[in-house]
Amino acid sequence: MSNKALTKSTEVFPSLFDEFIRPWEDRFSNGFWGKQLTVPSANVTESKEDYKISIAVPGYKKSEFNIDVNGNMLTVSSEREEDKQEKDERHTRKEYNYSSFSRTFTLPDEVSKDKIDAVYEDGVLKLTLPKKEEAKKMMMSKHIAVK
Repeated sequence: MSNKALTKSTEVFPSLFDEFIRPWEDRFSNGFWGKQLTVPSANVTESKEDYKISIAVPGYKKSEFNIDVNGNMLTVSSEREEDKQEKDERHTRKEYNYSSFSRTFTLPDEVSKDKIDAVYEDGVLKLTLPKKEEAKKMMMSKHIAVK
């Protein structure tokens, strides 16, 4: 009987520590102050000729992307605002949504920055970062026979 009372008292009266931690836990597990924090997924691959970056961003338009190179940093970002309004004789419903993201990548020295290309199709933004000619030559492989 005393075990039941003890169990009930801990359920009814959580510790001071739990009450202190819970607000922070809720903020970060559900997004920061109720907003969901999302960053699109990115895949980076390397070949002898170039690097390729694929970023999953379905539902966007080509015109909504900003792609900038600043020094050795490549930044892909977007900001979107949606404003929907429905009216009938007695009611008006208005919804507003704002979303944004930003991804930054450090470019290796062998990337030819003036030849970077971007294509958006089927919800995937595909960036091609060609390598400089001297970097391609350094990547050549050669088998050396033992004499």
